[in-house]
Parts: sequence; structure tokens; C-alpha cells
Amino acid sequence: MSMYRQLWLAIIVSTLLALCGGLLASLLSARGYLESQLSIKNTDNATALALSLSQSNPEAVMADLVVASLFDRGHYELIRITEPGGKPMTERVAPMGDLGVPDWFVKLLPIHAEPGVAQINNGWKQFGTVTLVSHSRFAYGALWKSAYEMVLALTAAGLVGGYLGSLVLRRLRAPLNTVIEQAVAITQRRFVTVDEPKVPELKQLAAAMNATVGRLKSMFEEEASRLEAVRRDANCDALTGLANRGYFLARLHDGVTAEDSVGGTLLIARLANLSTLNESLGRTVTDELLKAFGQGISDFSMRYPEALAARLNGADFALLLPGLALPQEEANALLQNLILESAAFLQEQPSTWLACGHFSRGLDMESILAQVDSALAAVEAGGCNGLRSIDMHEGDEIPRSAIEWAKVIQRALDKRWVRLVSFPVTALDGQLLHRECPLRLMFDDTGEWQPAGRFLPVAERLKLTPRLDLAAVALGLDELEAKPQLTGLAINLSASSIQLPEFRIELQKILRQRESASRLWLEVAETGVLAHFEAFRALCSELRDINCRLGIEHFGRQFSEFGRMHDLGLDYIKVDASFIRGLAFNPGNQAFLKGLSVIAKGIGLTVIAEGVDSESDLRILADVGFDAATGPAIKEIF
Repeated sequence: MSMYRQLWLAIIVSTLLALCGGLLASLLSARGYLESQLSIKNTDNATALALSLSQSNPEAVMADLVVASLFDRGHYELIRITEPGGKPMTERVAPMGDLGVPDWFVKLLPIHAEPGVAQINNGWKQFGTVTLVSHSRFAYGALWKSAYEMVLALTAAGLVGGYLGSLVLRRLRAPLNTVIEQAVAITQRRFVTVDEPKVPELKQLAAAMNATVGRLKSMFEEEASRLEAVRRDANCDALTGLANRGYFLARLHDGVTAEDSVGGTLLIARLANLSTLNESLGRTVTDELLKAFGQGISDFSMRYPEALAARLNGADFALLLPGLALPQEEANALLQNLILESAAFLQEQPSTWLACGHFSRGLDMESILAQVDSALAAVEAGGCNGLRSIDMHEGDEIPRSAIEWAKVIQRALDKRWVRLVSFPVTALDGQLLHRECPLRLMFDDTGEWQPAGRFLPVAERLKLTPRLDLAAVALGLDELEAKPQLTGLAINLSASSIQLPEFRIELQKILRQRESASRLWLEVAETGVLAHFEAFRALCSELRDINCRLGIEHFGRQFSEFGRMHDLGLDYIKVDASFIRGLAFNPGNQAFLKGLSVIAKGIGLTVIAEGVDSESDLRILADVGFDAATGPAIKEIF
């Protein structure tokens, strides 16, 4: 029972007890008064009757006539005259009859008055004894009327008291609910502060909880800042601040192997004649030149949300642009920018050799690097600033126009040429945590299923991702209902979908209709979360009472934004594979991920590793605090 209901119950019970106690006390007092008055009346009437008979030379016949006359008036229950020896001389007794009040009232509050007794004298001689009892119906009538009026008065008082109590409770309920909501939010891994109420006790409680949340947020932010520095030390070039070779290669590997990879463009730029520059300019000036060169690449990368700029070695820099088929003019623009950045240091000598190539998912990473490097060598052989482009994209028969794409995707949805593929996500002991299920489409009746990276980019441009995401959720719920032994199933939601209120409404509708929703895991890529943060926050809030789990995949690429996620109420994070690959031989990433696990578990998050492809990396995950993993090296225990 809620506290509010308990308070209401306490008010009602206490009010009823007070009213009933007051009513009972009043009725007992009234009854006592009436009994006392009846006793006095009985005594007075008996005395008056005895005196009247004593003054008239009483005889038995006369006494009987007087008693009969007096009794017939209906005011008495009993009139009796007895001889001095105790023998009845005359007696009149009235039947109980209708007292004019309910029988239960008579039984509950019986009135017992003392009878009046007086002596009748005949001169100096005792004639007899009068015993008189007045009728009690009048007393019962008065007591019933008094009770009725008191009940009405006390009921009115109770209603007024209840109304006033409700006003007080209403004033207390708002700040109390605020404090309760804050406490609930903390249990849901949402660390929020609230305005302090005016009620002293609640104010103290809210202040204490706000202080606790403030300390947690401060510790959270401080630790996140420290870990960001560790991450940069492990994955960034010390001189330029760009990504280092190891991290870049891990991201490129994901770009060609990940299920949701869309391919992209790789550019490699080389600062010309670095060895001779060190001799002619000196180490310090050359370092400044390298910083400017790297800054030029970094500035260019800002045009693309998921771009990654890196320094591969002393003179070589790389730029990875996922999902982009880079036009020639854009590559030329980068070349000109780099030449301008170098112009302040170099006079009339070549500064920049640039090669770029577009690749698709599934190509061999080593082959991509070799082809772009060969193109770069050809530019270097020319001896002057230059650019060479190659296309490593494998040809296919997939339509390219927007109209054709729309028809293909719509047809796949209409014909239900959609399916989920399944990859196990297991705890580190091998027990299944859930299955990760990306969506695949079949474009025609050939039976070839296309990965998400093939159609999602164009689906986003055509605003078809909501239909695809809802179809994936429906398939996932169907599978969970068909397999009650399945612990859970994860579905990825597109960022372009969650930003639409109508999509979130439809998603809620579907989930609320299915019991299996409690075993559903929904996740959004980190880049999408940060790009549409308020929409994701709304999604977390809207799905909180459905009990499905919410998480972020590909986590850690923008770890500096981690502090914004303290109040989302997430259930889990999936750490990006670029931090996992080669982890066993990367102490810097081990330190970063260990700290990340401590923070995440401090706010109740399950930490899952993506893209684990070696036993050595799998073994180290437990040491850095991970809970589960997925990837080629994961073996599910059935």
C-alpha cells in the first residue's frame, strides 16, 4: 500500500475512532442524565401520590381508583401499592409495546432508572408503600433524537475534517512525490536532482539526496575526464592528437567486417620528404609542421559525423569516412587545404602526396591498404603535390537510383522478405545473455539476403528506417514468443527512427501488446544517441515502464560525452570493437576499459564487449571488469 493511501487510511481510521468515541461518550452521558432525571421523577411522583393518598383517609378501593386514573394517562410503566406486610394492594403494569426507537438501539443503550418509593400514612398509622416507575419511551425518544443529531453533526465535522485533511495531504503529496520520484530514478540508474520542498522533514531528505546525487555526478564526471585522458593516451598520437595507427586499423577493420558496415572512403596523405625536412628545418619546426598538417586533416574530417583522422607513422596520415563515396572535388579540396597548411613552413617544394579509394563491406583490409598505398607511391614517384583516386567498390546489380531503392525496400517489406540473423552475446562463462539480431532483406526471389549496411544508408535518406525498425521489432517479438527458453533478443534501432515521435508512439503500442517485450533488448549506436540525444532521452523515458532493456552499442568512440548519460536509466552498453581488438597486447586500452567498467557498474550498467575475435582478448575481458562479449571468438553454451 502506498504511503499516500496509508496516510489517508490513518486519517480516516483516526477520524472514525474520534467520532465514534465522541458519539459514544455523548450518548452515555445523555443516557446517564436521562436515567438520573427519570429516577428523580419517579421519586417525586411516588412522593406526590403517597402524600395525596395520605391526606384523604385512604382506603383500598380509593387507592385502586387513584392508581387506575393516574396509570391511564400513559406516563408510567409500573404503579404498585403494597400493604405494610408486603402483600400487593393494587398494581398496574404497562406492556413494553413500541418505544418509538429501533430495537437494536434499546439493546445497545438500555435505560435503567431507579423506581420511586414512598410511604402512605393514615394518621399515625402506615397504610402502605407506593412503588412507581415512569415510562421510558420518552427517555428513549429523547436519547434517539440526541443520537441522530450528534451523528449528523459529527458526520458533517468528519467531512469537513476529511476535506481539510485532503488539502493538507495534497500539499504534502506533491513534494513527497518529488522525493519519491528522485529515489525511484536513482534505482533506475538516473541520477537527477530536485527542487527542495518547503516541508522541513522532506526538505532535509531532498537536500541529502541531492547532495548524494551531486557527489555521484561529480565523481562520475571526474572519473570520466580521467578515463578520457587514458583513452587518448592509448589511442591517440602524442604529437598531433589524432588517432594512432592501432586504433585506426581497428576502426578500418570494423568498416569492412561489421554487419552494419556501409563501406566508405579511405584517404592517406603523406608529408613529402619528411627525413630531409628534419635536417633542413630542425626537429622543433618539423613537429610544428606535422601538427599543422594533422590539423588540416582534422578540420576537414569535421564535415563528416563519423569520420576518423589518424597519424599512421611519421609522415603518413589517414582519413576514414564511413559510408561516403568521396567525390574527386572533395579530395582535391583536402589536398589544397593541406598544401596551404604547409605553405607557411615550406617554400616552392612539394608538401603533400594524397591517395584515396572507395571500398565496400566484405573487402580484405590488407588489400585496401595495399591498393591505396600503391596509389600513394605512384603520386610520390611524380615528385610534386598530387592526388590519385582508385575505386575498390565491387560491382553489383543493386539499383542505384532513389526511386529504384524505394521500390526494392518497399517490395521486401510488403512481401515479408525480411529476416533476422542471430549472433550470441554470452556472459564470460559462456552462458547466453541474449542474441543480437540485425535485420537482413532479400531484394528479389534469388534467395540472397543483404546485410543492413547494404540498404540502411539509402533507407535513411528515403525515411524508410521506421518501417524497417518496426518490422525488426515485430520479428524479434515473434521469435521470443516462439522460443520461451530464449533469455533475450537484441534489436538495433536507427537514430533516424527514434527522433520521430510517431515512431516512438507506434513502438510503445507494439511493445505494450506483447508479453515477450520484457525479454527484448533495444539498442542505438552511440553516434545516433549523441546526434539525437533528447529524442533518445524521450525514448528511455517512454519505455521505462515496459521493462524492455535499453542500451547503447558501439560505445566509447565519443567517450568525452559519457557524462551526459548519467540520467538516462540505461541497462547496458556494448563497447566498440576498436577498443577490444588486440586488447591483450594494449595496456593503455586495458586501463581505459577497466576504469570504464568501474564507472558503468557503479551506475548499474551491464558492460558487453563487441567484436571479440581472439581467445587472448576474451581472456583479458574478465580482468578489466566486463560482464559479457560478442564476436567471432564467442562460443555459446547450450
